[in-house]
Amino acid sequence: MNIQIQNKINHPASKKVTVFSTLRDACSEDWAAYINHKFVQQLGDGSLPKKCFQHYLIQLYLFSKHYSRAYALAVFKSEHLDDLREAASHVDLQLNYEMALHVDYCAQWGIDMDQLDSWQESDANRLYTRYVLDQGMTGDLLDLLIALTPCSLGYAEIGSELLSDPATKITGNPYRAWIELHGGHEFQEGAQTMSQFVDRVAERRGISINDSTNKRWRSLKENFRTATQMESRFWEMGLHPPTL
Repeated sequence: MNIQIQNKINHPASKKVTVFSTLRDACSEDWAAYINHKFVQQLGDGSLPKKCFQHYLIQLYLFSKHYSRAYALAVFKSEHLDDLREAASHVDLQLNYEMALHVDYCAQWGIDMDQLDSWQESDANRLYTRYVLDQGMTGDLLDLLIALTPCSLGYAEIGSELLSDPATKITGNPYRAWIELHGGHEFQEGAQTMSQFVDRVAERRGISINDSTNKRWRSLKENFRTATQMESRFWEMGLHPPTL
């Protein structure tokens, strides 16, 4: 997880207007509350209590299993071959690469597989993951992807901004690996790919970023806003750990 720090990395989709950037700007207050949450600030300055980060890591492991299921649902919801392949690649990446990295990282923080598999989901985790899956079950592929974007693209933006912020402590920060991972080139590229995936799926449904009159924008914004608010609640959950 040691990824070389870059001096400045633009957050995903910052160079052009995209579906993601349009929704982010439409929900600017909720987005700012999410990416500037106290949990994130404490990651940046290294002051986050260890037990808070351990609790977060455990809940993120549980979250990631549902996240993988959501992308598997995206495979089912896809109609075009390139969308099928894109969604399937996310399932493979999540299950066979990122989950393994996360388990190893948890071990570095004194959390073994028994704890990961036996721990109960927090209410914030359960509400968020079930919301995402419900969007996928009751809506189409675009509804599902929009519910996923605050996580996949939000973490990239947070990592990028932490790396470029002079106030971020790097040397001696126990959360340096987390910051470097999410601000690093590989993670940023993955977020860019996700943003392009969303744009392609939206375009196929007649949704243009240059046409604000499309009635579907309203439901997409509410979907994005709800998922963003749930991300903030996930951070808040991390600040209130049970006894490990």
